Amino acid sequence: MLSMANSVITFEKVYALWLREFKVFLRERSRLVASTFTPLLWLFVIGIGFGSVATLPSEGSVGYQKFIFPGIVCMSVIFTSVFFGSYVIWDRKFDFLKSVMVAPVSRGTIFVGKALGGMTSSLIQAAILLFVGALIGIPYSALGIAEAIVIVLLLSFTLTSLGLAIGSYMQSLEGFQMIVSFVVFPLFFLSGALFPLERLPTWLSVLTSIDPATYGVNAMRAAVLGIGNTSFVFDIILLLVFTISLGAIGIYSFKRMKAV
Repeated sequence: MLSMANSVITFEKVYALWLREFKVFLRERSRLVASTFTPLLWLFVIGIGFGSVATLPSEGSVGYQKFIFPGIVCMSVIFTSVFFGSYVIWDRKFDFLKSVMVAPVSRGTIFVGKALGGMTSSLIQAAILLFVGALIGIPYSALGIAEAIVIVLLLSFTLTSLGLAIGSYMQSLEGFQMIVSFVVFPLFFLSGALFPLERLPTWLSVLTSIDPATYGVNAMRAAVLGIGNTSFVFDIILLLVFTISLGAIGIYSFKRMKAV
């Protein structure tokens, strides 16, 4: 009974932290518009522009715009999730973080609550893009939608954990943005979001293999288009490994974090 009561209390604390992050997200509607506009720009401008000249060796029948669509969904998740770490710095500046740190809440609980908030933001933005995908003719199935949601949740938790871990060590937004810019662009460009991975040179294939977004993009492509370099199950297993690993790193970083 005591263990169950503690579990309920922990859940309530996580829920309270998640709800706070969700309300912040709802109040910043411009953030939703801005973070959705860039992926749409890539999808329609790059997708149509490059699609007029690009040839895909094994996926030519799909069309370039549809080929990059799963990568654009993952792009939205990458940027939203990693940059979510900046809210740690904002919370520190406004002393909200200090009040949470002195409360009877474990650092792990704080981390999970904030990570779930970041996941929710990513899921909402991915849902908007998935709706746009239906308008451009992406052949969804009920199973494909369910798989896409699982991929977004895993990838967003992985990269939100990374962003929160980075934010826990930073004291200024300028420093955070500079560091993160060296993280999100390699994550995106090495993921295979914009090009097939089969014919890459060895050194570049090695870099793509250590990028968690690679497995998110490939799994998303398999879920909504039915094509991919590796099996869907393999990609999900690798995503789970990255999720657990970066989640553990994030919790460790929060335990070492100073509130001021």
